[in-house]
Amino acid sequence: MRLDPTAPTFVAGHRGMVGSAIVRRLIADGFTDLLTRTHEELDLTDRAATFKFFAQTRPRLVILAAAKVGGIVANNSSPVEFLSQNLQIQVNTLDAALQYRVPRLLFLGSSCIYPKHAPQPIAESCLLTGPLEATNEAYAIAKIAGIVHVQAVRRQYGLSWISAMPTNLYGPGDNFSDTTSHVLPALIRRYEEARSTGQASVTNWGSGTPRREFLHVDDMASACVHLLKTYDGPHQVNVGTGMDQSIREVADLIAETVGYAGRTEWDMTKPDGTPRKLLDVSVLRASGWEPSISLEQGIRSTIAWFRSNRSTVRA
Repeated sequence: MRLDPTAPTFVAGHRGMVGSAIVRRLIADGFTDLLTRTHEELDLTDRAATFKFFAQTRPRLVILAAAKVGGIVANNSSPVEFLSQNLQIQVNTLDAALQYRVPRLLFLGSSCIYPKHAPQPIAESCLLTGPLEATNEAYAIAKIAGIVHVQAVRRQYGLSWISAMPTNLYGPGDNFSDTTSHVLPALIRRYEEARSTGQASVTNWGSGTPRREFLHVDDMASACVHLLKTYDGPHQVNVGTGMDQSIREVADLIAETVGYAGRTEWDMTKPDGTPRKLLDVSVLRASGWEPSISLEQGIRSTIAWFRSNRSTVRA
């Protein structure tokens, strides 16, 4: 599908890691009328404010990257907030986009929408075929609701809205907190602090055996713009690399890259989460897209970004 780079384009969540990467990609592709609002300027959980924004700006393309996100600890300890806030953001934005008949929209979800014990690699058809991982079930259900919402709009109103489900993302702008971040940025911070303070050992959660797929956020942004240009189907599309590593392997790679020479220990009393989560990305690959940033390259550049922005990163 042809995208008009001069059309008003709303990127919801533009200051987050995902949204900022999409903005960078759109600018590189020549988009000239990007609509962005900070949370202070536009609270998407405020339904009236969201509809007023759409009435005033009339976007023709919407990318919904705004969300309340976090790692295992945050999801497990605050399920009400992860369910309620994400549902509010989604319903308000999607309803407003429908009210003003936005012709093209991309809803961004997460690979946690799939069952905990889904066959690996996980195909798009696995959605709603089994129980979810308990630690992030509330967040996953909110994202599933968004997918169904997009499908319902397509079916009832004929608008060309689509959904993309990225795997575990990382890169510049990530959250590096020990308690609310996802695993890769948390490991980067942990090993970098251990190196700089001379700690003899680092203790990581769980056994280190679960396997995860990681995608650099700039590759994710590239894939999303590619899908907006090429895909117009009812089903969500998986976005990933098609390769995974154990958490232990990722920890070793990060330790080596930051230059940490101490011991790594594993706290088996802490949860592992889903044993394996690898996406089947054959639909995306068949459309002509491939990732361009290897895990080694991505980790190296993300560590460099973290060091350069240490005083201002989300932590």
